[in-house]
Amino acid sequence: MTEPRATASAGAPTLPLAGFALLAAVTLFWGANWPGMKIVLGEIPPWWFRAICLAFGGTALLAISASSGNVLRVARNDVAPLLLCALFNMVGWHLFSAYGLTMVPAGRASIIAFTMPVWAALAAIPVLGERLTLPVVGGLALGMAGLGVLIGHDIAVLGSAPVGAFMMLGAAISWGIGTVLFKRFDWRTPVATVIGWQLLIAAVPVGSGALMLEPAPDLLKLSGPAVIALVYVLAFPMVFCQWAYFKIVRMFPAVYAAVGVLAVPMVGVVSSLIVLGEPVGWREIAALVLVSSAIFTVLILPRLNSRA
Repeated sequence: MTEPRATASAGAPTLPLAGFALLAAVTLFWGANWPGMKIVLGEIPPWWFRAICLAFGGTALLAISASSGNVLRVARNDVAPLLLCALFNMVGWHLFSAYGLTMVPAGRASIIAFTMPVWAALAAIPVLGERLTLPVVGGLALGMAGLGVLIGHDIAVLGSAPVGAFMMLGAAISWGIGTVLFKRFDWRTPVATVIGWQLLIAAVPVGSGALMLEPAPDLLKLSGPAVIALVYVLAFPMVFCQWAYFKIVRMFPAVYAAVGVLAVPMVGVVSSLIVLGEPVGWREIAALVLVSSAIFTVLILPRLNSRA
């Protein structure tokens, strides 16, 4: 079955409606993921938490793929790209973000992580030959301005918790590069199978690190909130969102897909307020306006212009 993809029309891509539906779901579930991870990481060490997430997510996605009639064997030409993408999308992202989240508030951590579109946009130029059109440049500027409003007054974080801030920045760069690399290759293996194997491959070094570096957690002693948060993280961000995001990357140009998830940290900030009591003020509201404008400029405006 052929997947819908972006096609050029009058200089702007025609974006499939199915991609917008997936994007809305990913934004909601990934945004609410940040306070959930913060709760879980209060009771499970970072390496063990990520090892559990990767192993469960990979196993679940492969099971779903098999139940859909897909063959789980990876096409021969996909093996090397699979290993490379797993390094950036899974190992780099999950380890950097897990450690960073233990040092930085959940809402702020999500903001730093979602500088990812900038790194994806820069990497897409030499790797994919994508051009930075005026709407994309404008959208990136608006989005980064929105994130800057949120993190600007907290720039002292780089001084008070430099390791945590730089860990989250490393996660963003790793994810951005991984997104572009995933778009670069012409996969012969179904998306669910590719992502499932990426997660399981990453679980090997991360699980080995957990065994060597941290004591094994007693999952039976987790608090009620931690159990609920862990179930949520495993079911939605680690299974559905992992599949959906890379499905979006297949449908949209890499930069468009990256800009499309700029609203995730806004959901992260609001959900962190609701769940963890982290503050929301005028900066969050201003950032919401700027980020919404960025998404409109990059994803909605070209569609309206092509129809006109």
